[in-house]
Amino acid sequence: MSLAHEVHGEGPDLVLLHGVGLDRGLWGPCLAALAARHRVLLVDLRGHGASPAAAAGLTLGELAEDVAALLEGPTHVVGFSLGALVAQQLALTRPESVASLTLVSSVADRSAEERSAVAGRRRRAAEDFEASARATVERWFAPEWRVREPSRAEAVLGTLLATDRTSYLACYDVFATADAALWPRLPRIFAPTLAITGADDPGSTPEMTRRLAGQIPGARATVLPGARHLLPLERPGDLTRAILQHTGPQESPE
Repeated sequence: MSLAHEVHGEGPDLVLLHGVGLDRGLWGPCLAALAARHRVLLVDLRGHGASPAAAAGLTLGELAEDVAALLEGPTHVVGFSLGALVAQQLALTRPESVASLTLVSSVADRSAEERSAVAGRRRRAAEDFEASARATVERWFAPEWRVREPSRAEAVLGTLLATDRTSYLACYDVFATADAALWPRLPRIFAPTLAITGADDPGSTPEMTRRLAGQIPGARATVLPGARHLLPLERPGDLTRAILQHTGPQESPE
């Protein structure tokens, strides 16, 4: 499985992974600042963008191995939403390839109520994909943000609607369930880890981010006030600064 990808900049390797129904364009507002310090690998996950389609029964392990095939050495792995689950899987199965983890808007250890809600969204996507996509954009974009940047919301909606339906549902199934299997394995991640989300994110909540950081040894949690789910688009400056602070060289004590 060869993923569609592109490379920008020079420096330590860094890969950017998007969420369900999106593509590598998600990272556009963050790219210039990241590529000024890193060799940035942008990928379309299986079933998204220009990458090959995904089939029912897809696993998180397969998504992670797709990405691993592109990595040339220890890489700073930055994953958003589904991409954050892929990043965790990489850290567990390919630890030699992961220099650090930045887990953006990641789910973790969902409650029964949270699992029921995500299962309901999956059913709606299967029954009426367009209505589901529009509801997703409404959930992701605060009203004031939509007023401020209406073209941004329309672009995200366009990307969602352009996603192959079978691929979307296959990847959504991974997103909806994979955190349960990951959760007991997370204490075996030893890559330096930052978990970051928006204070107003209704799906990847601040509580989840704090639980995630508590489950991974030495991990840190950051919550950005006044932000929802799409941090790479809504708060690219704050997110990029957090990533670069995390991936930057650590000063050794004298």
